[in-house]
Amino acid sequence: MSEQNKELVRQAYERFKSADIGGLLNLLTEDVEWRLPDTENVPFAGKRSGLRQVAQFFHTLAESQEVLQFEPQEFIAEGEKVVALGQYMWRAKKSGREYGGDWAHVFTIRDGKIAGFHEFMDTAAAAAAYQKAAGT
Repeated sequence: MSEQNKELVRQAYERFKSADIGGLLNLLTEDVEWRLPDTENVPFAGKRSGLRQVAQFFHTLAESQEVLQFEPQEFIAEGEKVVALGQYMWRAKKSGREYGGDWAHVFTIRDGKIAGFHEFMDTAAAAAAYQKAAGT
């Protein structure tokens, strides 16, 4: 089961990287819980519940920033949990500032679908990238 769960998460990343958000959403449960750290001025931060809110998350993410690098590097699975470790680099569209670093994503799998996502990241770097320039 752990290998199947890791493969499901890999599929989700591949769909994200190819901008197939509809395909990615098909891998999620209707009642999916999607959590990112609350981060000041970051429009896509925080918690979302259900497919509609997660779809809005991806829309806001695409409007807010541009991916420069996104590399899942390691997958660890135990029971219903899959932890993915990786690195990314983004550019905030409004400020033009770049930020990135290491991240950890914790997925919860239920009945062959992703039922939960929790991201751990450098919130200070993201907040700085989204901070308005002095005097604006």
